[in-house]
Amino acid sequence: MPKGVTVNVCMGTGGIAGGADEVLAAFREELSRNSVEGRVLEKCAVHQVGCRGFCARDVLVDITIDDERTTYQYIRPDMVKRLVSEHIIGGEPVADWMVSDEYHRFHDLQKKIVLADCGTIDPEDIEAYIDAGGYRAITEVLESRTPAEVIDEVRRSGLRGRGGAGFPTGQKWELCAANEADRRYIICNADEGDPGAFMDRSVIEGNPHSVIEGMLIGAYAVGSDSGYVYIRAEYPLAVDRLRLALDQARAKGFLGPDILNSGFSFDIKIKLGAGAFVCGEETALIASIEGERGMPRAKPPYPADKGLWGKPTIINNVETWANLPPIINNGADWYAGIGSEKSKGTKVFALTGKIRNTGLIEVPMGISLRDIIFDIGGGIEGGRLLKAVQTGGPSGGCIPQQHIDLAMDYDNLLAVGSMMGSGGMVVLDESDCMVNIARFFLEFTQAESCGKCTPCRLGTKRLLEILTRITEGEGRKGDIELLEDLAGDVRDTSLCGLGMSAPNPVLSTIRYFRHEYEAHIHDKHCPAKVCRKLLTFFIREDLCVGCGMCRKACPTGAADGKPKAPHHIDTSSCVKCGACYDVCKFKAVLKE
Repeated sequence: MPKGVTVNVCMGTGGIAGGADEVLAAFREELSRNSVEGRVLEKCAVHQVGCRGFCARDVLVDITIDDERTTYQYIRPDMVKRLVSEHIIGGEPVADWMVSDEYHRFHDLQKKIVLADCGTIDPEDIEAYIDAGGYRAITEVLESRTPAEVIDEVRRSGLRGRGGAGFPTGQKWELCAANEADRRYIICNADEGDPGAFMDRSVIEGNPHSVIEGMLIGAYAVGSDSGYVYIRAEYPLAVDRLRLALDQARAKGFLGPDILNSGFSFDIKIKLGAGAFVCGEETALIASIEGERGMPRAKPPYPADKGLWGKPTIINNVETWANLPPIINNGADWYAGIGSEKSKGTKVFALTGKIRNTGLIEVPMGISLRDIIFDIGGGIEGGRLLKAVQTGGPSGGCIPQQHIDLAMDYDNLLAVGSMMGSGGMVVLDESDCMVNIARFFLEFTQAESCGKCTPCRLGTKRLLEILTRITEGEGRKGDIELLEDLAGDVRDTSLCGLGMSAPNPVLSTIRYFRHEYEAHIHDKHCPAKVCRKLLTFFIREDLCVGCGMCRKACPTGAADGKPKAPHHIDTSSCVKCGACYDVCKFKAVLKE
């Protein structure tokens, strides 16, 4: 009989959405029942853990018996009884439900620093974090290092801010610490609003204490006694686990007055954001904490000089703060030895879009797009061809297939018209229309513009109007040049990073996919067959069985025919809504 069993159930947002709550409860109930009946081991623990990364395979479950771990995928509550009886009691893993080799390939090229303990420790148990080496870094810092030595360690590590701009973290801290002030503030920017991005949320859900410890290190380095985590209210699980972690850290003496009898005092408050994308910009975030409308301010002065309440302020995002404890524990040289020459360490990405293995990944800087998409991501969904990769969220650019071997670092991404951003990565295939993609992201940034400056408020609106007109078949000669000129003006004259980067999807898609714009404007044709107002719908008689579904779905009666006989579409009354195409089970409705 084995000496001990540990069951870990993925309880990140993805896992919970897949039914992890019920799976966790089922394991506890089944193990309890068997224990009463005398069929289970002396020591058996069931834990919740954070995101395991491979969200496409949730619910993921680890069963570890005498240090031998087996991982299962797609687990449902009704599968738990068999796992307990055959694997935990009987000692025979259930091969049919185990992860495949693809699961291991997903992790092989990753290097986990920020995510090292996500998916292995209980995020709601501070003792689990401490057992994994947590709070060792801040203890060592308070006992044996000066603030200047901490700043120097961070500077030599080469850590750059992971929130988008990539400013050297140590340099920012140095500037803040050098400012004479009676008070300084520390802020964690957890206002992650990019479509398809869930990096910061997953880190807080899976290991909130790593962020708290990072903020403690930063506060000691610059001489701050007060900090804020600015996190959007739409992240209820992350907020709940962060609140619990803060309470636990205070109870253990890691937050509050005279931390670890060192004379250093520091505490953290949570500020809930209302979901405004512009509050990811640091000066807008500061205004929101101060109780003002979340709108950016002109820079300089920069927050490191004059930030929250007019005091020197350090703002870093979740991933940046979570990198600090490993840097202190392992040394600057260790961290600087990972990544590329100008981009050190690792980067966490949310891998989404037309890719087989969606999820959360952490890879060394300098890894190629090819390795991420085809080795880690498993290639394009449905066997289609890669067209482009959108990085940096709605403010980033689209990198075309010809740059598939691009090394992922800050400078290389800027050179091809994109940006690192906070880590969103959306994979696009041959079925995506790049004009429509640009319109989609402009629609988002235009809606999220705070309206304070004219270039962003009106410029993004005009860009969106032109793109919409092109996708609806009303493009005009000169529209491409107009888009380029207007995008350049918005980029060069906007007040904050939202407006400065909003034109990136437009400029990058024109740069690499100009032929698609020309087809929309001059030929009134969408090569990807996405823009419905540019399509013609028709029915292939040899495929139509006359089921009548298209006739019932058509709002104008354009689709018609007798029962059990081939139908047809009257193009003169067709409004190109695509309802007939969507409901046809026999693929008889085609578009061109």
